[in-house]
Parts: sequence; C-alpha cells; structure tokens
Amino acid sequence: MNIIGLGNALMDVLLRLENDSVLQELGLPKGVMEMIDEEQMRAIRKAQRHLERSEAPGGSVCNTMRAIALLGTPTGFIGKIGSDPVGRNYEQKLLESGVTPYFLHSEGISGSCTVLISPDGERTMGTFLGPAPDISPEEITDEMLRPYHCIYIEGYLLVNATLVKGVMQQAKRLGMKIALDLSNFNIVNTFRELLDEIVPEYVDILFSNESEANAYTGLQAEDAVKALSEKVEISLVTIGKNGILVGSKGEYFHIPAEGGSPVDTTGAGDHFAAGFLYGLSRNVSLKQSAQIGSLLAGYIISVVGAQIPDKYWQQIKLKVNTILTEKD
Repeated sequence: MNIIGLGNALMDVLLRLENDSVLQELGLPKGVMEMIDEEQMRAIRKAQRHLERSEAPGGSVCNTMRAIALLGTPTGFIGKIGSDPVGRNYEQKLLESGVTPYFLHSEGISGSCTVLISPDGERTMGTFLGPAPDISPEEITDEMLRPYHCIYIEGYLLVNATLVKGVMQQAKRLGMKIALDLSNFNIVNTFRELLDEIVPEYVDILFSNESEANAYTGLQAEDAVKALSEKVEISLVTIGKNGILVGSKGEYFHIPAEGGSPVDTTGAGDHFAAGFLYGLSRNVSLKQSAQIGSLLAGYIISVVGAQIPDKYWQQIKLKVNTILTEKD
C-alpha cells in the first residue's frame, strides 16, 4: 500500500535567540503560538539572519510521509509552496528524505512555522501559512494519485472545504483508501457540520487524540473510539501517556504507550500515524500496526523537534521488524 499525503507545506525553522528583544520587536507574546501575516514573516526572516538556526520540511502530514518513507514504503506529498529559497529548500530536503514531492507553486514567499527559543528555553511560535492551504481540487490530477493506494489528509485543510471534498471524491473514484487526521479540537468544533458530511461518506481511517474525539462525539475516549468506529472502518484515539485506543468492526483494544517521560511531544501524533499506516502497508494486523505507531511516537517524544534524528532509524527498523514478524 503506497501512501500519499495532502497537507500544509510549512518549513519548520528553529531559532535560538540571544535575548527576548526580538520578540518585542516582532510583536510576538512570549511562549505562545500565533498565526502571523506576511509582513511579520518577512521581519522574522530579516531578524534571523545572524542567529543559530536549523530547519526541516514540516507540517503534520509531511512529518508523517517522511517517517513512512524512512521505514521503506514509497510515499508522496502534495503541497503548495512559494517561489522563494525556502520553498526550493523544502522541496530539496523532502526529496533527500525519500518522499516524492508533488508541489504546486505560487508567487511569493512559502509558508513556515518559526520556533523562537528564548535563552531560558521557552518557545514562541509564529506560523505563516502563505500559499500552503490555497490549493484547488483542479490542481490535483489523477496522475498524481494513481501510483498510490491511500491518501492521508490533515484536518487543518478543512478550512478549504472545496479542496477536501473534491479530493476525497477523486480518491474514491480511483479506488483509494482515505485517512483523515482531525488535527485540533478547535478544527473539529469549527467544522463539525462538514465532518458529519464527509466522515461517514468518504473516510476509511480516522485519527484523533482524546480532546478531538471528545469534541466530535461528546464522549470520553473509550466510548468515543467505539462511536467513531461506527462511522469509519478504523478509528484511532491517542490518549497520551496512556497509549492508544483502536476500534474496528465491533472490536476495540488498547495499546500501551512507548517511551519514557516526554522531552517534547511535538510530532507524536504525526509519528503514530506514520507507524500505523506503515503497518497497514505491510498487511499486518491492526494491533501490530498500532504497536509500530506507538514505537515511533515513543522515539519522537524523547527528542526536541518534530523529526526523529537519523542516528535512531537503524535501531527503529530492527524493532519494527521484530513487531512485523511476531505472531498476532
């Protein structure tokens, strides 16, 4: 099962600040995540030129596709980027990670999520979406989708209802499985009517955490996973340190969380989805797939940032192979 993702193409940029004066200059309250406009984004890029920095292609779905590719399953990613060096760098880094990019282009600067790390370690985030969510269904061709058996879509794209519905209809016409991540409880609350329409009609695999599942069903996690599994083929609810709940065809089970005390939970859901979808691509059981997802989530919470460092992947692959060969 080859997998393609559709999501916001955002370059993740981590900057270590010498002091907090930059935050004041940019008008960013310390310790919060704010959506910023193009003027603020240009000011950040100007201010960051001399700062210690690291960057990697990001956005929820991109993180998932990259991790699946590193495990060895062919993946693709559809996103929209600008005509600037950030967009070109995003595409190059994605290629280097083994993901096939299907990028749509727009004039101007690309989207990015900038994390400004203060000397005391506190993080302030400025997210500039840029052209990332401005994709029309007509820009996504059958030729892009045909090499793949499953498309994974992030809930943040529900702001573009025409895109999400159009692509889901297209994917179903091509015989593809559709996986959707609810992304954020505010997204669920805002787009509840749209979800009520598309989830039972098109979605096969539904990812959520307990706050998103509660926002959608009004139920606590154990009852929510059961209710959601009546709408879709497979429902998954992550419950933090307590692990994962999986529901499908009247059966429900729990998988414990991997890893110790989290250093940084950024990307945990993205990597659980990666491990689970990879398991499905290898045609193993839902339990084994969830175990692989839990394994990857355990690794990502042990490091800072939304990507597992290269040095861990050989060890991860050995552990994944052990799960794949276990009798369910």
